[in-house]
Amino acid sequence: MAEVLDAGELKPGTVYVYKGDLLQVVDIVHNKTAMAKMKHKIKAKNLRTGAIIEMMLFSGEKVDQAYLDKKNMQLSYVDAEDDGFAHFMDSETYDMVEIPKSRIKWELQFLADNADVVITYYGQEILGIQLPPKVALTIVDTDDNAVAGDTVNKATKDATLETGLKIKIPMFIKNGTKVWVKTDDGTYDSRAN
Repeated sequence: MAEVLDAGELKPGTVYVYKGDLLQVVDIVHNKTAMAKMKHKIKAKNLRTGAIIEMMLFSGEKVDQAYLDKKNMQLSYVDAEDDGFAHFMDSETYDMVEIPKSRIKWELQFLADNADVVITYYGQEILGIQLPPKVALTIVDTDDNAVAGDTVNKATKDATLETGLKIKIPMFIKNGTKVWVKTDDGTYDSRAN
């Protein structure tokens, strides 16, 4: 049974259902003026679409609190077809889960074979994959003969990672090197040991 919350009880991080949408509070501002009900200006993320919305609720309005489940899983394989699926295995029960590649395009750029991930669920509905802040990936293609010229401006060169992601790396890094890549913007962070 879902717990019912007053709009005034919402705070950043709270997940709730409002008019059929599954939303998570990003920010909330409470505004009370004389002779009027308390207004709650809410910035929320739609957990199904990723869209950020702004809405206004008044004290006394009710929403249903939602609870999310998280499961540790491992990437088994990804279908070659563009409209295929990424297949994940539950490390404890060995159950398999499929997620359409189109829903996790960004995340797949950071997942090497057998990568461990956290999958977020709402009931039986899969909402997505939670990535760590950075991941270690191996460089499979870069120009090992590139020569650093302008070191004042931190010279970089192109590199392709094992997942197919293309990034800019410092001139001194060679093929076969593992590097840390930031998952929020897909940029080089540092060498991995």
